[in-house]
Amino acid sequence: MSAFKNLPAAPVAEKRPSTDTRHGITRTDDYAWMRDDNWQAMFKDPSVLDPAIRAHLESENAFQKTAMADTEELQKTLFAEMRGRIKEDDSSVPAPDGPWLYGVRFVTGGEQPKYFRTPREGGDEVITLDGDLEAKGKDYFRLAGTGQSPDHASMIWGYDDKGSEFFTLKVRDLSTGQDLDDLIENTGGGGAWSADGKGFFYTAVDDNHRPSKIFHHRIGTPQSEDRLIREETDSGFFMSVGGSRLDDFIFVTINDHETSECWVMPADDENASLRLVAARETGMEYSLEEGGDVFFVLTNADGAKDFKIMQTPVGAPEKANWEEVVAHKPGRLILSASAYRNHLVWMERENGLPRIVIRDRKTGEEHAISFDEEAYSLGFQGSMEYDTDVVRFSYSSMTTPSELYDYNMTTRERTLLKRDEVPSGHTPSDYITRRVMAPAHDGELVPVTLLYRSGTPLDGTAPCLLYGYGSYGITIPAGFNTNCLSLVDRGFVYAIAHIRGGKEKGFGWYEAGKRERKTNTFHDFIAAARYLDQQNFTSHDRIVAQGGSAGGMLMGAVANMAPDAFGAIIAAVPFVDVLNTMLDDTLPLTPPEWPEWGNPIASAEDYSNIAGYSPYDNVTAQAYPPILAVAGLTDPRVTYWEPAKWVARLREFSTGGAPVLFKLNMAAGHAGASGRFQRLEEVAFEYAFALKVVGKA
Repeated sequence: MSAFKNLPAAPVAEKRPSTDTRHGITRTDDYAWMRDDNWQAMFKDPSVLDPAIRAHLESENAFQKTAMADTEELQKTLFAEMRGRIKEDDSSVPAPDGPWLYGVRFVTGGEQPKYFRTPREGGDEVITLDGDLEAKGKDYFRLAGTGQSPDHASMIWGYDDKGSEFFTLKVRDLSTGQDLDDLIENTGGGGAWSADGKGFFYTAVDDNHRPSKIFHHRIGTPQSEDRLIREETDSGFFMSVGGSRLDDFIFVTINDHETSECWVMPADDENASLRLVAARETGMEYSLEEGGDVFFVLTNADGAKDFKIMQTPVGAPEKANWEEVVAHKPGRLILSASAYRNHLVWMERENGLPRIVIRDRKTGEEHAISFDEEAYSLGFQGSMEYDTDVVRFSYSSMTTPSELYDYNMTTRERTLLKRDEVPSGHTPSDYITRRVMAPAHDGELVPVTLLYRSGTPLDGTAPCLLYGYGSYGITIPAGFNTNCLSLVDRGFVYAIAHIRGGKEKGFGWYEAGKRERKTNTFHDFIAAARYLDQQNFTSHDRIVAQGGSAGGMLMGAVANMAPDAFGAIIAAVPFVDVLNTMLDDTLPLTPPEWPEWGNPIASAEDYSNIAGYSPYDNVTAQAYPPILAVAGLTDPRVTYWEPAKWVARLREFSTGGAPVLFKLNMAAGHAGASGRFQRLEEVAFEYAFALKVVGKA
């Protein structure tokens, strides 16, 4: 707290008690008024935000600006450092697809990517989309990517210019570089082309931001005439559409966090009916990958908790015809599968480390691509083409910048295509990365990945930034991160806690951190912090905890459970009002989230479980460490009022006098600022807070 002196009085939110009774339990929420009744319209037009709410949010921004005023020069320094580690005129290695090589590049000073293609047999490069040009004059601009048609004559591209993730799709004629008149609004972004390149399939998003309909759009016709392919009436499920590698099939996937259902149709007949592969069964997940005359099916069906790979004829894909190709092996989690003419490839993780496995489809012979470091990250990019023996993957570690390889699956030869440059210089031997295991409250061992500079004293004096997420089965990779070097070079230990709720130790690691066992996630993170303190990597009052979104919920929970374990907390777009959000089935993500958290509307037990840890509901009179909350006004995933309410309640109850700061980006959503350098400014702000609270500002 001593880092923040002579601050003006923090904003005090007005109390307007609102009561809610569920399962015989009545709660009072003093700050429910911060949720604008007009939130749906506000996501599309932020100017309609209730003036009283806007005034309060602006007072929060003014307060945090004053509190952090003495770090403005530090923020500029941090920003310059992080920008200096980025090769500004960087370009991807173009990937082959038919007669073209497709790639992405940035130019010096550019915020947005430029998409390009080059004739495969040689010729001049063509810019297919200039993101900086399209973003000109907009406060926020995010591309949804691009997708070329099978005949390479046209391209779908999409953008969001408010941060609310309602994407607009356009069609570009690649021979002229001009957009056609087609304009498809309120989509999920992207689409899948018909085989003839004359139309495409896309996902429409309703007013509640739910992807509930799949349409087919014929180029040259108005959106109002688009054909409805399928509608999902269960608000608990998402819909998405994609194409196969051979452009033969359209896949429609319907899923929540634990159940999926796939439908297929030929890509050369836009009027064909969808064919169901396997009807949804609660808890069964599966996905399809075309492999010529078969579909490969990655699934957890029939007790295959860590997944297996099946195959089924494309003409009869129903579950009754599934045959096992790669058996389930407990503890070996299969993450994804890709099929090529001669090979089947899958990513798997075992003992916390990833590897790529390749099987010859004729002989059944298998071999793996792996590395020897204690902790590393692999990314499989594969190939856009089906008839190839060459696939692409990336490798990095906490000390090693990303390396991109082409890999010949037949000869097993690796070809290094690119090693990311750090223009300001980077010597891997100057840094140490380790994987340690922290004992949890119930005896489980929690992996923690560490990065620190050689010579950093491990005597308890080093500050530490401890990052965590722990939800949805998402694994936080131990990959290269140039931004964190700004902390590590200032004596920080940078740590990632691989807590339950992710899949670092298999699917069971995920199951042990969801629904009624969610508190394991929080206990694991606290255990990691206490272990780092006990082992003298740092000390408790020099640990800055950081997490975003569901990781922001983690921050709120550990702040309530063990405020003494942390010197400060950074919560980005924090999902902290869990109970109220899960009780509001009009919000975009609530029904699809019930499998992850529980349904407190229908179940008194789920209500009790969530009420027991929901950060907003469990703020109590105790001394909290300094807390920074960061959010975006038009965020449809974690709405702005969650952190706004949480901050108000923390200020009301905290007894220790440590400041609670709230920074709200009034022109962004869940992902924060949209430009690559604008995003660095946000990171610099958070890191300046971390440095300030440990006395290194």
